[in-house]
Amino acid sequence: MMLEHGGRLNNAAERWGIPRSEWLDLSTGINPNGWPVPEIPAELWQRLPEADDGLEEVIRKWSGAPPEAACVPVPGSQAAIMALPRLRKPCRVGVPVLGYREHGQSWRKAGHTIVSIGPEQTRCGTSGCDDRWLDQLDVLVWINPNNPTGEIVPPSTLLRWHRRLQKRGGWLVVDEAFMDATPAFSLAFRAGLPALVILRSLGKFFGLAGVRAGAVLTDSVVADVLNAELGPWPLGGPVRFVMQRALEDHEWQQSTLHRLRSDSDRLRVLLQGGGFSAFGSSPLFQTVRVGRASALAQAFARSGVLVRCFAQPEMLRFGLPGCSQNWERLAEVIKAAAQ
Repeated sequence: MMLEHGGRLNNAAERWGIPRSEWLDLSTGINPNGWPVPEIPAELWQRLPEADDGLEEVIRKWSGAPPEAACVPVPGSQAAIMALPRLRKPCRVGVPVLGYREHGQSWRKAGHTIVSIGPEQTRCGTSGCDDRWLDQLDVLVWINPNNPTGEIVPPSTLLRWHRRLQKRGGWLVVDEAFMDATPAFSLAFRAGLPALVILRSLGKFFGLAGVRAGAVLTDSVVADVLNAELGPWPLGGPVRFVMQRALEDHEWQQSTLHRLRSDSDRLRVLLQGGGFSAFGSSPLFQTVRVGRASALAQAFARSGVLVRCFAQPEMLRFGLPGCSQNWERLAEVIKAAAQ
């Protein structure tokens, strides 16, 4: 069964009888003011993609990966999430209790046994950290920052987990789809270590979800089998062109980083003013714990505001509104919901 995700505006428009153009979509956590895509040279539509166009080196520089790290451009990190489980024989795979559900779904479909990992395993006490829970796993998938909680595990902890897994031939897979807004916590600087797999994406921070572009940073062994699994030309020439130029636009990235942090703080204050308590956050979204989350999400939908609803535990995730008109509209809807 296909999992539901944010977006799906056509479905919302049909269900609620509100034209698609009149919706304020806050359900995806995607930067509403994305990187401005330039005109794409016509020849790129007519030629097969060139694998030696320098994109991999641009990805390494952007992410902070060392020269020895292998880089595999992929059509969105979702493609890697679906492909990686096919690279190992059935084994035991740990995934966070709360997090992007496609990870567990993909490993389960490939015949692996899923082990849910909660805070009781990963929490360190006054006497130190007990990492023996890792010994029941062959692969650990970690989402950093977590979606939807925004929780960040520091690189030192992830590297400790990796060492323990790697000793037994295990993998650590780190999904950094939301990492661009908190780059100091990226594990990319250690990319290339055996059995470490890092996923990056242009969908969230760059606001380019529709282009389906991402990258896997890993060691040469995993990269070789992943390339073989994906086959030739996983990314089209126009996509490679857009990806390379977006990653090289450092001025835009810096200004966007500051704006997103400011806007996320503004959203948190707005939600708190409406009586919502923050449960988790990132510079791209705010997540709140609520009772009757589904009913509240429907109340927002009746006003043409689409938010992401989670059932267990009951939560709502709000993306950033973007323009001033959308900020004003959201403030009105939150005020009405609070009343």
